[in-house]
Amino acid sequence: MFPIRDHNPSGRTPYVTYALMAANIVIFLAYWPYFTDMRQLNAFFYEWAMVPVMVTQDGTYHTVVTSMFLHGGVMHLLGNMLFLWIFGDNMEDEMGHLGYLAFYLASGIGAGLAHILAAPYSPVPTVGASGAIAGVMGGYLLLFPKAKVDILVIFIVFFRIFTIPAWIMLALWFGIQLFAGLGADPLQGGVAYWAHAGGFIVGAVLTLPVFLTRGGMAFWQRTHGHPPHPDAEYKYVRSNIPRVGRRR
Repeated sequence: MFPIRDHNPSGRTPYVTYALMAANIVIFLAYWPYFTDMRQLNAFFYEWAMVPVMVTQDGTYHTVVTSMFLHGGVMHLLGNMLFLWIFGDNMEDEMGHLGYLAFYLASGIGAGLAHILAAPYSPVPTVGASGAIAGVMGGYLLLFPKAKVDILVIFIVFFRIFTIPAWIMLALWFGIQLFAGLGADPLQGGVAYWAHAGGFIVGAVLTLPVFLTRGGMAFWQRTHGHPPHPDAEYKYVRSNIPRVGRRR
């Protein structure tokens, strides 16, 4: 189950969201050739990815930021960019371009610190924009809990798109990170669940000033948790090209 779009149009062009997506893609393509040489790839990751034990013992604090723009594979990159594209534009719309950029970076840093707290002596390199994007999702949940989100559900040979409120999808995602984090061993690598959960919480907290500026609970009562503008409606458009029948 994963989201494919929301029904929450933004009122301005999300230049920062597009720039962040472009930066992640361009940087990934720059070291893409290293994937054919694991020694070179590992050397690159140990230089620029966040390794908790190196941060705590050697002070490689810069990697908390640089790791946010690295990814471990094509699907890792595409999945993160999909979530950023769906939820980032509305957060940028509410916070403004520079405010949103600061929010994104702060969420990513907070996610990295959460991961370090969970496994301060882990020697496993950590990469990905997931923590920062989790912050975007946490803020989105606070501002637009009932925005419509289309999710694609795949179960063996069953494919179907459902439209659900954002709070269901985001709360379920956050719950999975918490429960998976409790059962995972961060020293063994894999998904950085605590970075996801930490970024989500940091993003929600950092969005509180915007939420309170909009009126807090009054904002929810005024909008009923929906976006403060008409939802986008997606419909199939009938083609104007006439059909040509087959001769018998």
